[in-house]
Amino acid sequence: MDPPDLLPAWRSVADMAIDAAHAAFQRAGDVRTLRLHGDCHAGNILWTDDGPHFVDLDDARTGPAIQDLWMLLSGDRFEMAAQLREVLAGYETFYRFDRRELALVEALRTLRLLHYSAWIARRWGDPAFPAAFPWFGTGRYWQDRVLELKEQVAAMSEEALVVD
Repeated sequence: MDPPDLLPAWRSVADMAIDAAHAAFQRAGDVRTLRLHGDCHAGNILWTDDGPHFVDLDDARTGPAIQDLWMLLSGDRFEMAAQLREVLAGYETFYRFDRRELALVEALRTLRLLHYSAWIARRWGDPAFPAAFPWFGTGRYWQDRVLELKEQVAAMSEEALVVD
């Protein structure tokens, strides 16, 4: 599935990423959890004349509120902070948001990246997966994942998004 020569680099950076994500959760402290959509991004929101409808609920879980908010953000830090201000303005009309959770954005992004590769790997024996994800077993895919995780480790060491 993955090129053997990239396995040591992948394992090393994955371990660093998991350690950095753990540290981010430690910095955030004891945050409140609630029931979540679990995969809340624009592609899972259908808009009709009656308003938004959330679909694809198979990833529903319990976690911090930011888990359902960070995937609605895109762009650079400045753009994400501006978007987050808007999202939180709406969110907080219904429920208070704990700003300590902002320290979890990059950690949650990192864990999602790791989970995605693992999700494909666990299903690789299903003939539909090599056909649907032909790039998965290539050196280029794993080189890109190693680089992506290195960037995430760096991102997790930066200051959390500021919205106030």
